[in-house]
Amino acid sequence: MSDYYWLTEAQMERLRPHFPKSRGVPRVDDRRVLSGIIYVKRNGLQWRDAPSVYGPHKTLYNRFVRWSRMGVFARIFKDLAQPGRDGDTIMI
Repeated sequence: MSDYYWLTEAQMERLRPHFPKSRGVPRVDDRRVLSGIIYVKRNGLQWRDAPSVYGPHKTLYNRFVRWSRMGVFARIFKDLAQPGRDGDTIMI
């Protein structure tokens, strides 16, 4: 079993509506980059210590900073913090 973290396709479908539209050149794989950001943050790593399976560490860092400034992660957390369909409480 791999020690790397990967978002599932179902998780990506839930997050996609919050992503900004790509302008001009298409972005590199969102799933790979977001999985890498989560891996780095979850493990308390520095960006340069990110495993190469997630792509260049500079890409992870740039996407994290850009989307943080744009409020993308705040919108994702706000949406994920809403009660589920059955009214369940979700912990993030």
